[in-house]
Amino acid sequence: MMKTISVRQYMGTLALSTVLLVSACTKEENVGSMKVANTAAAAKYAEEMDSMEIMSMSIEADEAAWKEMLNNATEEQYISANITINGTKITNVGIRAKGNSSLRQVANEDTTDRYSFKIKFDEYVQDQTWKGLDKLVINNMITDNSYMKEYLSYDIMSYIGVDAPLYAFADIRVNGEAWGFYLAVEDIDSGYLARIKGDEGELYKPNNDDGGMGIPEGKRPGMEDGMEMPEGKRPGMEDGMEMPEGKRPGMEDSMKMPEGGFGGMKGGGNGVSLVYTDDKLESYSGIFDNAETKTTEEDHQRVIEALKHLNEGEELESYVDVDVVLRYFAAHTVVVNMDSYTSNMAHNYYLYESGGKISMLPWDYNMAFGGFQAGDASDVVNLAIDTPVSGITLEERPILGKLLEIETYKEKYHKYLQEIVDGYFAEGKFEQKVQSVNALIAEHVKQDPSAFNTYEKYEEAVKELIKLGTLRADSIRGQLDGDIPSTIEGQQAKPDSLIDASSVELSKLGENGPGRGGMGGVPGVPRGQEQVGQPRR
Repeated sequence: MMKTISVRQYMGTLALSTVLLVSACTKEENVGSMKVANTAAAAKYAEEMDSMEIMSMSIEADEAAWKEMLNNATEEQYISANITINGTKITNVGIRAKGNSSLRQVANEDTTDRYSFKIKFDEYVQDQTWKGLDKLVINNMITDNSYMKEYLSYDIMSYIGVDAPLYAFADIRVNGEAWGFYLAVEDIDSGYLARIKGDEGELYKPNNDDGGMGIPEGKRPGMEDGMEMPEGKRPGMEDGMEMPEGKRPGMEDSMKMPEGGFGGMKGGGNGVSLVYTDDKLESYSGIFDNAETKTTEEDHQRVIEALKHLNEGEELESYVDVDVVLRYFAAHTVVVNMDSYTSNMAHNYYLYESGGKISMLPWDYNMAFGGFQAGDASDVVNLAIDTPVSGITLEERPILGKLLEIETYKEKYHKYLQEIVDGYFAEGKFEQKVQSVNALIAEHVKQDPSAFNTYEKYEEAVKELIKLGTLRADSIRGQLDGDIPSTIEGQQAKPDSLIDASSVELSKLGENGPGRGGMGGVPGVPRGQEQVGQPRR
């Protein structure tokens, strides 16, 4: 049977009556025969992605092809499958494993095939969609014992008015067998653009294949061709050597971390940092080579022009969608996600351009709430709201830094932070939200056949997440009121003013993220000064 909708949902979509008649189809019907070009029609799939309902998803694939895809997951090759979502079947769909470091983590494990997957409805059938959506991802929530980090991040984004992708938990079955409990996320592509932007504007997913670090895949500085990394070693370490606290191989006493990190691993090259360098298109290959829409040289020139004015701090409202960007960074700062633009990684965001104005869209928040390169619990709880960066400076991230240089924009940014603290966290609201999600998913987590962690660890993580989020809001409130310094430098000068986070055990929220040293970015180096690159997800 088709999934029913409530009276509220129906009234909210009355204008879609013609489209809804089309959707009253049998389970066997291939409903996505043609892409739609208007926002209303494209929104059909939005009814199926209710964040407070569990989606059902059944994947039917040739057993041999499925096994081969899993065995060669790092190649990220699509295979054909039939997929039934909430009772609606779409045939001959493309599906593949997705991710980077997270994908390799699973690939290197002998005990699990719980990959994240990307579903491309038009991989084999031209213009095929699922009710207007061309791509859907299902995330395995690796390193997140609470199952909620990405979910809550998008929820906070949506709360403050950011056009976050749609998201909903999903029970996944493969060839009739229970596979796992995942988070389904609307891919930010043409379906998203039709739903949110009415098909207007251009979309990019800035990224460097080497994370901007200049490191070949699977290498580290000092490794020659053919070298393999011995277990538990790093280049330059001899047998029997132990890593001194706060050191890296080859560092002598009193050595400082080189500017830009080892091997220039500061990230942000090829334009992904949004730093203007010149007018040459090739200088921004990290942006333009990763266009999600069919862009032209004229489109690229508009982006360069916007970056030039942004970096010069001129006519900002003509070249940056300032309000959208400030809302985005307010939510981003609250959830402390350093696997992102605000660290030396400079990735995991979308750049949207329309009419010469640029803005940012959120993506990939499974490492939020201190899951990556964030330091200890105090660093996460007290992340400075006016310098919310790790391993880089605000000057190196101009779409945030340049806006915060202008007092009226900083005041608006603070206003949005206050709105989130008051409306989403204060008076126990955050705990209530987490518990409502817990009530929705707990039994599904308990029955998850491929979970990375036990149900007991999930329960521990939920309690720890409530503590962490509550203290984070307390720190933001103190910073906004002036009781706690709002910059890294100010906090280092007045450490006694910080919120005490000693009761929080970050490790209960999940295993260390890929490339992390302990629970911090670089042992012995203050947060904000690490400058060491991390493997890219």
